[in-house]
Amino acid sequence: MIPTNSPYLVPFDGSFRITDYPTAPTTAGNDRKWKKRLKKSVAKLAKLQRLLYADDRFSLLLIFQAMDAAGKDSTIRAVMSGVNPAGFQTYSFKQPSSEELDHDFLWRSACRLPERGRIGIFNRSYYEEVLVVRTHPEYLSVQKLPTTDNLDALWEQRYQSIREHELHLHRSGTIVLKFWLNVSRCEQLNRFIARIDEPSKNWKFSSGDVKESRLWDKYMAGYQAALNATSRAHAPWYAIPADNKTFMRMTVADTVVKTLAALPLRFPVLDENERNELQGLRAELVAEQATLRDQKTAPKARHDDQTKVTSKPSKPQKSKKKRKSGN
Repeated sequence: MIPTNSPYLVPFDGSFRITDYPTAPTTAGNDRKWKKRLKKSVAKLAKLQRLLYADDRFSLLLIFQAMDAAGKDSTIRAVMSGVNPAGFQTYSFKQPSSEELDHDFLWRSACRLPERGRIGIFNRSYYEEVLVVRTHPEYLSVQKLPTTDNLDALWEQRYQSIREHELHLHRSGTIVLKFWLNVSRCEQLNRFIARIDEPSKNWKFSSGDVKESRLWDKYMAGYQAALNATSRAHAPWYAIPADNKTFMRMTVADTVVKTLAALPLRFPVLDENERNELQGLRAELVAEQATLRDQKTAPKARHDDQTKVTSKPSKPQKSKKKRKSGN
């Protein structure tokens, strides 16, 4: 059901290497051309979402992971811009709360999974537990785990938990698509500088972003390990070039549209009894409609009749002849 012919698909055999995947567009075109294609995909997605909702057997989970300033928020806004807001939910996962830390690392996201017929979007996700926490193992100290003696084993256990979790979702009718927005460090720094230079973007920037950026190599090692361990046919990863935001948004939208279009979605078909019931209701509604029309026109007709009875026609006045003057 999930298309596997994308050049950005992370293979399922563990052979993914970050350095083999581009951060810049790989196909000919320009922003104008990509925006037109994005607009078409957004329109198609809106129709497919309505069909997904009516079919009510599947749900779609979109997971976005990336380094800071890669464009997660803007991509989500652009791709979902034409979809009925009632048809999808977006959640941003930040630092876990004390309640969330009292549960396993999958708990807080499991509570926010999309129900059948809807699209769920995770802006960051449970993958933070094998990316950020792997880069900062000191964060484990507040997670109250039974043991953290062997970190390599811990990450492998978490990969296994994620694979099993996503397989369970797939078997239950939730289609899982995961997008890693692959921005280069050079482009990330350009965007950081732009956030400082433009007052309207200052709020997006913090000194912590710079500190995390300087751990780039550690993060890349974490991404490569996580994507290799968890990209599967039932829950694939896509490494999307993110140095050009328009191309990135178009590519994400195209992937989502192709995935939904491949599902056996259909509008519900009523059985004979249900169709007969509908026809009976239709006949009742038509009768009510006719009654309302009659009630609306009847007072006017009565008023016209009364006017004819009570009104007396006015007699025409005879014109006075002018007397001829004598000679």
